[in-house]
Amino acid sequence: MTDGWISPVEASVEQLVYVREDEYTVARMSADGEPDFVATGRALAAVQPGETLRLFGDWGRHARYGRRFAVTACERVAPSSVRAIRVYLGSGLIRGIGPRLAQAIVEHFGEATLKVIDGEPERLTEVVNIGPQRQGQIVQAWLEQKAIAALMVTLQGLGVSPLLAAKIYQVFGRDADEVLATDPYRLIGQVRGIAFRIADKIALQSGVPERSPQRVKAALLDRLEAAGSRDGHCFVPVSTLVREAAELIEQEQELVRPMVDALAAERRVVVEAAPEQPGGQPSGQPGGQTVAFLKHVHSREVALTAQLTRLMEARSTLPLRAFREDPDLHDDQRAAVTMALTSTLSIITGGPGCGKSHTVRSIATTVRAAGGSVTLTAPTGKAAKRLSELTGLPAMTVHRMLAQQPDPDPETLFDERPSQADLIVVDEASMLDLHLATRLTAAVQPGSHLLLIGDSDQLPSIGAGDVLADLLRATAIPRVQLTHVFRQAGGGGGIIDAAHRIRAGRIPATPGGGGFWFEELDDPEQVARRVAHLAMVAIPRKQNVEPGQVQVLCPMRKGDTGATALGRLIQDQLNPAADDKAEHWSGATVFRVGDRVMPIRNNYDKGVFNGETGTVTAVVREERMVEIRTDDGESVRYGFDELDDLTHSYAISVHRSQGSEYPFVVAPVVAESGGIMLRRKLLYTLVTRAKAWVVLVGQREALELAVHRLGHRRNTGLARRLSLSLDA
Repeated sequence: MTDGWISPVEASVEQLVYVREDEYTVARMSADGEPDFVATGRALAAVQPGETLRLFGDWGRHARYGRRFAVTACERVAPSSVRAIRVYLGSGLIRGIGPRLAQAIVEHFGEATLKVIDGEPERLTEVVNIGPQRQGQIVQAWLEQKAIAALMVTLQGLGVSPLLAAKIYQVFGRDADEVLATDPYRLIGQVRGIAFRIADKIALQSGVPERSPQRVKAALLDRLEAAGSRDGHCFVPVSTLVREAAELIEQEQELVRPMVDALAAERRVVVEAAPEQPGGQPSGQPGGQTVAFLKHVHSREVALTAQLTRLMEARSTLPLRAFREDPDLHDDQRAAVTMALTSTLSIITGGPGCGKSHTVRSIATTVRAAGGSVTLTAPTGKAAKRLSELTGLPAMTVHRMLAQQPDPDPETLFDERPSQADLIVVDEASMLDLHLATRLTAAVQPGSHLLLIGDSDQLPSIGAGDVLADLLRATAIPRVQLTHVFRQAGGGGGIIDAAHRIRAGRIPATPGGGGFWFEELDDPEQVARRVAHLAMVAIPRKQNVEPGQVQVLCPMRKGDTGATALGRLIQDQLNPAADDKAEHWSGATVFRVGDRVMPIRNNYDKGVFNGETGTVTAVVREERMVEIRTDDGESVRYGFDELDDLTHSYAISVHRSQGSEYPFVVAPVVAESGGIMLRRKLLYTLVTRAKAWVVLVGQREALELAVHRLGHRRNTGLARRLSLSLDA
């Protein structure tokens, strides 16, 4: 392709080289009879290998990468040459057609191939190896691809990322265009990646008035949803909600306030007086103020209160014929054992090294010796595996325990089939959000003992609620705090010492030795490079372990030292692109064979749960899927349209690490963006994820900020409801 060529340029996408989070894309292109070239620009967002594009832009030269075509706009066009059609069909864009079948189809129909598929699809059975069933699958995939391509054009015309087209089509199918035209606010909460601002942009361009009740209600619901997903709140003061919604749509508060009452009348929102915490202390809200809950959140708080009260008031059915005191227990451990065996609902808390696991083993052994049944559970697969290793007893995830039970309506939770165990132990209880806690307690049979084990100084759940902290505020619920620290024989003492210093608001000794180390660096880019080097080279070499034994944990997702940037840096070093290595780009994320990944959402159908890890073993473009081998040896498939459920595990957020333990942990500690995520519970959780060594790299002032900042308290009403119910 000569410098004399000017736009437009028509070419096929051969390979995606790089995609940035802001959708800036680098792609290798080919045109019939011309050398391959590189095209760049945000206008290439959502293009896929095999597509033919008409590119508009200018030729230029990059100082490092040489000649490239800077794209300012592009159009998808039907491939016209035999070669382009073969590449298109063999790229995997049409599910069910791989390179070999594409070759056979094109050899049979030539340049008329696409016209045949579109207008005379029954003729596909003329090709060897295409029977009626496969022909139907190809036609269905072809129609879906056409619909998604048309949806991309619509979104681009609305100024919205075309990357969302496939997600919208996945949810709404053939009704997608009608939803965009008549009720785009339906996209919020149903399509991942679409919050109010995107839906609102579509709505306004579709003619929805700026002051319409529909728009105001959507803004109010968005602010309530964001308060739960972003900050873990169960409710928002109505005055705050109205102000934030008014700011979001740039309208006066007088317009917004009546819509709160309208949503309450529609039973989508519940408005009530601000709850007081046990002892008459308000939960951070001015006296007499009203607060708003999403209806399903309020229903769960009410249901969880009723279920916990039911468990507390039930008569114990636990057999204790063979109770015998464990002589190896400390005094506070003995108190915990007695409490768990006599109370139908109880809590054991304590920091690292305080003997929680040994206490659980003693309790479980006692119950089993008496002929009772015990179920040990934890919110994540890794936490359950760790619990099993520490106690020597089988354990499962809470989700697996509940797997045979449907996800209930919060208002009919007592219809659940109860668990039959005499004692149910839930470890890492700080991870229980309101939704999971409600499902769990609904499944416990009255008379069974529910024992929650947790560390109240760790981060609360990712989802809305602060269940463990709320239960600890309800003084009627029995609890024992283990405080005696047992020194570990196999290292890690420095980690325990650092953790207890952090929870007490004191700076850990640096260097701490014995498992804890702080390396001071100021520049975030240098911090990122140092963290990556430690994880990939220095620690594996010094400790004689594989890089997979070292986990990078990040306080934030974004920024130079965030999980996204660090994960990509490590991925490019440990598992770089190669011609013989299959890969697929999903937005700004590339999945390659050999990548380490983890699911970020529970999937009961696949049998995988948040926090488990695995390795990509295959990328099959013909079937539009990625195959994962979990660390437990299970093979799981994710369709290309399901990859939002996966993230790379080279570097993960501290929140994602909850319930897990790693031999070696490396983490950046810098005050990027004001260090908004740096706070005591986060740092404490980070340090306690490491078993042998934890290395912090970064700014001393950021470390001090994390130790001294307490963070916000979540808005919940559970503690007050429990106290009123249990004291009644």
